[in-house]
Amino acid sequence: MNSSGLRVSSPGRVCLLGEHQDYFGLAIIAAAIDLRISIAGTPRADDRIVIDMPDMGEREELTTAAEMPYDKPRDYLKSAVNIHRRAGLPMRGWDCRITSTIPINAGTSSSSAMVVAWNKFLLEAAGDPRAADPRALAELGFETEVAEFKEPGGRMDHYASAFGGVVWIRFDEPMLFDRLRNPLGTFVLADSMQKKDTTGTLGFIKSRVLAGAARVAERIPGFNLKSPLTDESRAVLDGLPDDERRLLLGTLLTRDLTRKGADLFQAPAFDHRCFGEMLTAQHAVLRDHLRISTDKIEVMIKAALDAGALGAKINGSGGGGCMFAYAPVRPDRVAAAVAEAGGRPFIVRVDEGARRES
Repeated sequence: MNSSGLRVSSPGRVCLLGEHQDYFGLAIIAAAIDLRISIAGTPRADDRIVIDMPDMGEREELTTAAEMPYDKPRDYLKSAVNIHRRAGLPMRGWDCRITSTIPINAGTSSSSAMVVAWNKFLLEAAGDPRAADPRALAELGFETEVAEFKEPGGRMDHYASAFGGVVWIRFDEPMLFDRLRNPLGTFVLADSMQKKDTTGTLGFIKSRVLAGAARVAERIPGFNLKSPLTDESRAVLDGLPDDERRLLLGTLLTRDLTRKGADLFQAPAFDHRCFGEMLTAQHAVLRDHLRISTDKIEVMIKAALDAGALGAKINGSGGGGCMFAYAPVRPDRVAAAVAEAGGRPFIVRVDEGARRES
């Protein structure tokens, strides 16, 4: 067990293509970014874990001696300790400090980056070899954040944060995972500073899409979310209740865009302009079909495109949070334009996954 100071970090992420696909078992392409959550700790002589979170003005005290009840809906720091304690992981007390350069509750996976980093911290502290296994970290992150609280989210954020780089995940059974090559230049990520309701948005979309797919299957036996979008299925979709029709169609259009994006990343030469156009096309689906954009984010996206960005889209579950623009040339100009439109910009690049810091 580690007896000296310990520091780990994990990255936030942007969803390039495939928003709201992972919890349907469909594919996503995401990228880790160089905004990170860091956890630094020094050992204590007792079984208490004292955690300072200055960015959020919060402080928590946990214990490793017994199962802890949850005091709030997303008690992720406690849930990780509980999960590891049930599994028999040796643990001791720590004084910890959690800091972040990731915008909080803004669609860039700050909570998932935190649970991935926290699980890595606990495993590193115990000398457990899973600390060096990104897949194990991702699965523990999912268990900590989603499964333990029976929330409707998927695994995209945890895998992107644990592995880093550009990831292409097909959430089939079994799940298929690839690290894609990274030809990408700079992005401008910008926080709209509009808070969002992630779990509420996910729950609403998931229930309507599944209900719509079931109605289509009544007319077209064997239809599911992996079926091709044909003239016959479009005709049936047109007869669905409005929410089910637009959300199901948006899910299928996003699915097909993600397939094209995977082809683009695997092509002999990467077409940056085509990639930007795909981002903008994905945003149009999210705006018009899933209706997760906001008036302010629309103004920010227009400002980014007018300033020379090759493409732009909302990021995350939507209803607020962040957008990002692909700006491999003059990102400073794009950032200034987005700031003028009321956003808080960050110039970012693709980064590595969860790591132990020296």
